[in-house]
Amino acid sequence: MASNPVHLVKKPAVQKRLPEFFREDAMKEYFSSTSGVMEFGSMDAKRRRMIVSLLYNTGIRLSELLSLKRNSMDFHRRVLRVVGKGDKTREIPLLPSLCDEILLYLQSQDSLKCADTSDGSPLVQTSSGRALYPMFVERVIRKELGDVGGGIGGRKSPHVLRHTIATELLDHGTDLNSIKEMLGHSSLAATQVYTHNSIERLKKVYTNAHPRAKNGGKNGD
Repeated sequence: MASNPVHLVKKPAVQKRLPEFFREDAMKEYFSSTSGVMEFGSMDAKRRRMIVSLLYNTGIRLSELLSLKRNSMDFHRRVLRVVGKGDKTREIPLLPSLCDEILLYLQSQDSLKCADTSDGSPLVQTSSGRALYPMFVERVIRKELGDVGGGIGGRKSPHVLRHTIATELLDHGTDLNSIKEMLGHSSLAATQVYTHNSIERLKKVYTNAHPRAKNGGKNGD
């Protein structure tokens, strides 16, 4: 046979799996139900809430959370310095409420006998004053989000929290370049996947822009 007819057959398109994310109202419920933890909760509860809060509010990767040091925080400027992939450093702006939460957590952590309070020590530590490790954080996320309103459905992981805040920021009008910088993506293509992620955003755009949607679905003016 002079030629191979198989090369004419096109491979079926492989559909990329879209990032999973939690519902915005579910995350609001979590933070509402744990709002008093930093002042009145146990040290373990404070640590769990701090882990979820950092991952959700900043969108950092699990590896980036594990590498955070006390001197990664700049409370005066309200920014978090993160060392990401390729040892690239970026700064993430922090809400005043998150800065207050981190300060409350550090006060409690520093009161522990075995706490490491040096500048280069882990920002969030285990009860023995050591750095967090991946399985520890994974367990925390499953426990914390599994307890909300009967449990948040779907896979629970640090990366899903990263997808969640990226999707929420996009839904609320944040431009892709800003989200790219916050997440530490090397290219805009990696961030653009979130534009396909939320049907709610598509519904809002459709409702606000479509001529018939503006007049209740009636034809004419």
